Amino acid sequence: MIKVALDVMGGDNAPYEIVKGAVIAVNENKELKVFLVGQTAVIEETINKLKSEGLSVNDSLLETVEAPEVITNDEAPVMAIRRKKDSSISVAMRLVKEEKADAFVSAGSTGAVLVGGQLIVGRLKGIERSPLASLMPTQKGVSLLVDCGANVDSRSAHLIQYAIMGSIYMENVIGIKNPKVAIVNVGVEEEKGNALVKETYPLLKSRSDINFTGSIETRQIPYGDADVIVCDAFVGNAILKLYEGVAGVLLEEIKKGLLSTTISKIGAMLSKKALKNTLSAFDATKHGGAPMLGLNGLVVKTHGNAKHNEIKNALIQCISFKNQGINDKIKEYLSE
Repeated sequence: MIKVALDVMGGDNAPYEIVKGAVIAVNENKELKVFLVGQTAVIEETINKLKSEGLSVNDSLLETVEAPEVITNDEAPVMAIRRKKDSSISVAMRLVKEEKADAFVSAGSTGAVLVGGQLIVGRLKGIERSPLASLMPTQKGVSLLVDCGANVDSRSAHLIQYAIMGSIYMENVIGIKNPKVAIVNVGVEEEKGNALVKETYPLLKSRSDINFTGSIETRQIPYGDADVIVCDAFVGNAILKLYEGVAGVLLEEIKKGLLSTTISKIGAMLSKKALKNTLSAFDATKHGGAPMLGLNGLVVKTHGNAKHNEIKNALIQCISFKNQGINDKIKEYLSE
């Protein structure tokens, strides 16, 4: 049984979409138990609403944990974590720290989740920085972007660890043997890049335990030219947000074009199934959230506007992470 502590109060669509995602997740996976962490009265009201809508609720795999306080996006993350000990984020993370839960999932304040991951759950011994790692849909499947939001000022030693942890994740969770690792750069030539890239490139190149393929330009990322894409969080977050924004605009424009004339509407009807399958391949939400790698427990951050399907997938994602023993493999690697 994999136990996940879910922050019910965090996110733009909390608590309804968060609880709904948990209910669907345990309905589909009997090896999953979810702690619904938040204000008990709010959680019970939401569950009753879902029941009234006809959704089956497996009470034996859902357990409510009281957390009266809520951390909002407007609060300073460090102060919020330190002052609000009874917030849904803090209480849920303590369940992981105390090994009552295997993982934590939240759509709430990114800053608070990152700080809580470091201060409450804690880093594995030997890990200097814990990065956020996001799976990004590509033409060939998915690529892992590390770091996409945790450490905006990284050093070369940090990027080496990102590459190692990212490779372990992709090989064991996604099943890609000897994953290709690339560093984000403004060109593919070895001499190009800023100070961080120029310092990190030869270090990655010299590692026999990393399948380093060189630099990758951002325009090549959607083609899946690398399995693990390494960068500092300032660059990574900019890539991620642009990626999502362009995908959203393209989807809207495609829909608009398909509905613009009678002929295009007929064409849309005829190609609906094929088009739906193609577009679903580039739906980032189906891969769940972004795990923080290198912590003493699994911490997963979903989009702030996550709906039930993304929450469900993030919860299911925790099963693979735990079953494959990602943290144990990282620890084993560091001890070699």
